[in-house]
Amino acid sequence: SITIITLSIIMGTIMTMSSSNWLMAWIGLELNMLAILPIISKPKTTRASEATIKYFLTQAIASAMMLLSSTTNAWQTGSWDILELKNKFSTTIMTLSLMMKMGAAPIHFWLPEVLQGTTLQTALLITTWQKLAPISLMYMISNNIQPALLMSAGILSMIVGGLGGINQTQLRKTMAYSSINNLGWTIMIMALSPNLAVMNIFIYMIMTTPIFLMMTSTSTKTLQNLTTTWTTSTATTLSIALLMLSTSGLPPFTGFLPKMLALNELITQKLTTLATLAIMTSLVSLLFYLRITYLIMV
Repeated sequence: SITIITLSIIMGTIMTMSSSNWLMAWIGLELNMLAILPIISKPKTTRASEATIKYFLTQAIASAMMLLSSTTNAWQTGSWDILELKNKFSTTIMTLSLMMKMGAAPIHFWLPEVLQGTTLQTALLITTWQKLAPISLMYMISNNIQPALLMSAGILSMIVGGLGGINQTQLRKTMAYSSINNLGWTIMIMALSPNLAVMNIFIYMIMTTPIFLMMTSTSTKTLQNLTTTWTTSTATTLSIALLMLSTSGLPPFTGFLPKMLALNELITQKLTTLATLAIMTSLVSLLFYLRITYLIMV
């Protein structure tokens, strides 16, 4: 059964990413969602069941919005083609639905809750693989989305991700807010340079994956746990600390590169205020990454 589920998750994402038709993309997303539900609810706890329901409801609402958007567009233009999303109403609804699917602000509320209710491996799956399909769809329609919508949602995600992560002691919730924060950068820069947005999300995934895997191997779930792993597995803990700093976008780490390129793009486009805002929010998120690193190191 686990083979079937894994195959369905992979198939769903690949279907969505490779389709040129809204209905096929939608079917791919549905397949993907239905396959991950048993994985989220695998731990037989009330928390896991709650997380599964929350995940299911948000994804189902987002799917319904997606259908509404593509149907309206098909009425208007007579085409189901993904690249033919010309109707403004459809584009806005579709963008919101994709943001809801990936867990970007202002519709991010489900993400920390779902991650907290499930295992570290599943949390890894939700923060990385599950974002591929909606981001690839957003990439495909990025030409038609109003830049103001993307940029405001991006900045909002950065602020929410930064402020939300500060007060957390549970590492999965911290990682959820870190995910929201990084999605903010991705969405904001999607308006100006979609290729840069894709690079940003891939670098984020490359950094998040080892963090989650190392947390799994040391079975670390809270900041309290993290402060005690130093004695047993020093190299692992040090790696987590460095990866955290990298995810925060601190130079000279890898995570600094996409942020620098994004800011460069913003300034080239004379969006200095936005660039300044982005740097300010980046500072807020740096606060909680540094806090984690400090707790690990000292």
